[in-house]
Amino acid sequence: MSEELFEVRGPEEDLVEHGARSGDSLAGRVAVMTAILATVGAVFSYQGGSTQSDAMMYKNEAVLRRTEASDQWAYYQAKSGKQNLAELASVLVPGDKKGAYEAEVDRYKQEKEQIRARAEALEAEAKRFNELSEHSLHPHHRLALATTLIQIAISIAAITVLTRKRWLFWASGAAATLGAVLWAFAWLAL
Repeated sequence: MSEELFEVRGPEEDLVEHGARSGDSLAGRVAVMTAILATVGAVFSYQGGSTQSDAMMYKNEAVLRRTEASDQWAYYQAKSGKQNLAELASVLVPGDKKGAYEAEVDRYKQEKEQIRARAEALEAEAKRFNELSEHSLHPHHRLALATTLIQIAISIAAITVLTRKRWLFWASGAAATLGAVLWAFAWLAL
């Protein structure tokens, strides 16, 4: 049995190869443009993914802070329950034990203020992380659209080589230009 490998080639590959070898300037320009667009598209895609990752990281931090704040508010409620029991006990016990329960009430009030301050600080952090998440995600949609336009430009460029229509070359350039404009808008926050 022969170990030779064979390759099945499509007609478009033959046309592209023939065009590249024939010294056709259109095919050469399309090849260079396609390589540049592929590189630009990879950069746009990376930036879009990076903004999405940052947004998810900030959102995760916001959820963690919100959970910590919830825990603090539950702790606050527990201290309130103990304070209420101490207040009730100070009313029901004889006068000589009343002072100890009133001291407990004061201690619970102070502890609750510290817990409340911590819970409010955590809620403020959660809000800040949510805002950072929104800010990070804002350019993502435009970057995704810019990447899509670059991919469309590459596809049109491939069709240009197959059909030999120069107007498709310019359409490819227009799609790439529009993608670049969207990329600029994404980073200028327009």
